Amino acid sequence: MATMTSPISISLQNEKNPWIAAAARFDEAALRLKLDEGICKVLRAPNKEITVNIPVQLDDGRIEVFTGYRVQHSLARGPGKGGIRFAPDVTLDEVRALASWMTWKCAVVNIPFGGAKGGVICDPHLLSDMELEKLTRRYTAEIIDFLGPERDVPAPDVNTNEQVMAWIMDTYSMHARHTTTAVVTGKPASLGGSRGRPEATGRGCMIVTLQALKRMGLAPSDCRVVIQGFGNVGGMAARLMAAMGFKIVCIIEYDGAVYNPRGLDIAALQKHRKETGSVAGFGGGEAIDKTEAMFLECDVLLPGATENVITSLNADRIRCKILCEGANGPTTPLADEVLFDKKVFVIPDILANAGGVTVSYFEWVQDRQGFFWNEQLVNTRLEEIMVESFDAVVEFAEKHQVNNRTAAYMLALDRVAAAIKLRGIYA
Repeated sequence: MATMTSPISISLQNEKNPWIAAAARFDEAALRLKLDEGICKVLRAPNKEITVNIPVQLDDGRIEVFTGYRVQHSLARGPGKGGIRFAPDVTLDEVRALASWMTWKCAVVNIPFGGAKGGVICDPHLLSDMELEKLTRRYTAEIIDFLGPERDVPAPDVNTNEQVMAWIMDTYSMHARHTTTAVVTGKPASLGGSRGRPEATGRGCMIVTLQALKRMGLAPSDCRVVIQGFGNVGGMAARLMAAMGFKIVCIIEYDGAVYNPRGLDIAALQKHRKETGSVAGFGGGEAIDKTEAMFLECDVLLPGATENVITSLNADRIRCKILCEGANGPTTPLADEVLFDKKVFVIPDILANAGGVTVSYFEWVQDRQGFFWNEQLVNTRLEEIMVESFDAVVEFAEKHQVNNRTAAYMLALDRVAAAIKLRGIYA
């Protein structure tokens, strides 16, 4: 059996390329698992990459053409699963990396999905609601042959939301000639969305952080938390963690950071942000530099916004005991080495933020059954899966003497490779 011999190398020049980062972590895990070279070839490249050009007639009568992507990385364990983002800086490499991370994420929490991701190059803030709806529906129509409850199930991501998912569901249903709620997740509850879905990613981050604290003999009330991002992930995590007794000492946003060593009033800060559109000017804390705020001494650092915020150039300044990665890809591979040497307990993104896809799985199940759960049941089952997955990753790390991220990748690769071997290669 041929095994992989040399992992991809990361340099300062390509450190922030998400696809190269994903490939490097894959290669390291595959090498440690002594994974067959043929299986590596199957898993290293996406199964499908779809590029579409989307014509949209704008409100002023002009026609603009937008570029969109949908990448299906692996469908070995089930339908593709992954969000759709609308942003001006979307790239195919980014979508490839996110699709592969979804494959590993679904495998880590052991739910029956493969990995996929989508994106459209646009600035949704410059589009009217009508233009956004036209763009969404035409993008859906262009990739519709690859979507479906048994094929590929999108979800919200950066700059997309429940309304966008409703448009996608309706467009797909009109073509199918019957209502198909299970084609997307993250929908409004009135269209088959699941209770507990908006809080799921932040709740998952809280659950795995609590598990890490237990291993260290710490209580939430003893912990200072710094959170980067105050949106769906960071904001929800802040609210839920504050309710559990954590002291949220700093919130970092794109337009500034607010700090209070005694702990911020998260409910008041959320109200202020809703009223003003910013965390700036909040009376319950002092404004500090948003870059320097990442390096505050704390027990838990939760980057919950963007990729590549912790790199080889700043990782040595990180001063936390636990790094809980609420965002996708917030830490580069070169930074991993620094954090490992500093003995930071890293809860990798493919575990830490998997609460969202887990409850998306619950939503898909409920839609297909036509039977819906109450929020308590959703949260209970989410906790069961997150705790079980956390324990599996940490046990894998201890067994193989690797860091938590490598262990999470090894566990995921092992599960996906097993599925491929059992299915065989169709010829």
